[in-house]
Amino acid sequence: MNLPNKLTIARIILIPFFVLVLLTRCFGDMTDIIALIIFIISSLTDLIDGKIARKYNLVTNFGKFLDPLADKLLVCIAIICLLGIGRIHTVVVVIIVAREFIISGFRLVASDNGIVIAAARMGKYKTTIQMIMICMLLIQVNNELYNFVKGGVILIALVLTILSLIEYIYKNANVLKDVSL
Repeated sequence: MNLPNKLTIARIILIPFFVLVLLTRCFGDMTDIIALIIFIISSLTDLIDGKIARKYNLVTNFGKFLDPLADKLLVCIAIICLLGIGRIHTVVVVIIVAREFIISGFRLVASDNGIVIAAARMGKYKTTIQMIMICMLLIQVNNELYNFVKGGVILIALVLTILSLIEYIYKNANVLKDVSL
C-alpha cells in the first residue's frame, strides 16, 4: 500500500477520536480546540495524499475510491456531531448528507459497471469549503464579524454542495443509462 493510501486510511482512523473528543467534552474548556486540531490534521491528510499521489504518479483505483469516501465520512460525521451539540442547522446537515448519499449511489452504480469516478474539481472545492466551515463551527467566538463570516462560509458551502451535485450528475449521467429499472 502506497503512502497516499495510508494517509487516507489515517484520515478515517482519526474520525472516531474526533467524535469521542467532541461529544464527550472530555477535555473541558479545551475540548473544542482538541477536536479542531484532530479535524485539521485529518483534513490536511486529504491535501497531502493528493499532492503526493499526483507528484509521484501513485494514483490508484483504490485511492480514487477511498479518498472521496474518507472525505465524505469526515465531513458528514463532523457535521452530524456539530448538529448534536447545536452548532449547525439541521437543513445544512440534510443537504450535505443527502448530496453525499446521491454521489455514493452514483459511484456504486459506476463501480458495478467497472467504472471508477475520481473526484471532480468543484467537488474538491466543496470539500475544502466544508472543512473550513467545520473549523469555523468548532471555534466559538462571540464576535459579530466572525459570526457574519461564518454564516457566509456556511452559505458558500451549501451553494457548492448543490452545484457540485448538479455538475456530477450532468457529467456522469451516462452511468445510469445502462441501469435496468
